[in-house]
Amino acid sequence: MVELKKNYKIGVRRFGNVNWVGLKSLWFKECNRFMAVWQQTLLSPLVSSLLFLSVLSLALGNNREDVLGHSFINFLAPGLIVMSLIGQSFSHSVSSLMIGKIQGNIVDMLYAPLSAFEVTISIIFASITRSFLIGIISIIVFSFIISIKIDNIFYVLIFGFLSSFILGSLGFIAGLWAEKFDHTATVTNFVVTPLSFLSGVFYSIDRLPAFFQSISSVNPFFYMIDGFRYGFLGTSDGSIKVGLIYLTILSFLMWFVAYYLYKKGYKIKS
Repeated sequence: MVELKKNYKIGVRRFGNVNWVGLKSLWFKECNRFMAVWQQTLLSPLVSSLLFLSVLSLALGNNREDVLGHSFINFLAPGLIVMSLIGQSFSHSVSSLMIGKIQGNIVDMLYAPLSAFEVTISIIFASITRSFLIGIISIIVFSFIISIKIDNIFYVLIFGFLSSFILGSLGFIAGLWAEKFDHTATVTNFVVTPLSFLSGVFYSIDRLPAFFQSISSVNPFFYMIDGFRYGFLGTSDGSIKVGLIYLTILSFLMWFVAYYLYKKGYKIKS
C-alpha cells in the first residue's frame, strides 16, 4: 500500500500530456454509437440529398442556364454533399452531449481520466468521421446519377474537414447549453438553417441583391460550400484563400469555446 501511494498520487495524471488511449477509446465509442443506427445516421441524409437532386432535376429539366460555367445539376451536387456533411456533424456532437445529460451517463465522461481537450477532440473528430463517411457514400452514389468528378482533392478534403470541425464544435457548444432537445432545434432553426439558405447552395450569390451579398461575404457557410464546390468544379464565387483563412481561424475559435465551456463544467457540473 505504501508503494502504491508513492507511485500513484491522487489527482496527478499518469498518462503524459495527452491520454491517447482514452481519447481513442471515446472516439471509437462515439463512432460505434452512430454506426449502431446507420440507417438513420448514414442512409437518411443520403436519401434527403438524392430527393433534393431528383426533384430539382425534374422540376428544372434542361431549362436552367449554366452556373459558373457548369450545368445546374453539377453545380448543385457538391453543395448538397457538403450540406449533409455539416448537418450530420452538428447532429452528432449535439446528440452526444444531450443524450448523456438526459440519461445521466455524462458522468462517465466527467469522471473518466480525460481532460477537456481530449473529450472535445474525441467527440468532434467522431462527428467528422460520420461526416466523411456520408460524403464518401454520397459521392459514390451521385456518380451513378450525374457526371461528377473531382478537380482538386485537396480542397475537397480541407474544406470538408474545416466545415465538419466547425459544425461539430457548434454542436458541442449547443449540447452543453441546451437543457432539452427542443433547445437544440432553436440553434438549428435560427442559426444553421438561415445561414445555409444564404450560402449559395442552390444559386450563385452574384444573383443576390447587394445587401444579401454583403451578408454572404461574412457567412461561414458560404465559404464552406464555395470552397468544397471549388474542389469539384475548379470555379468559385468567392476567394478560396480568404475562405481557407477565415474557416481555419473560426474552427480554432469554435473549438476553444467548446473546450472552455466543458472545462468550466458549463451546465454539466453543479
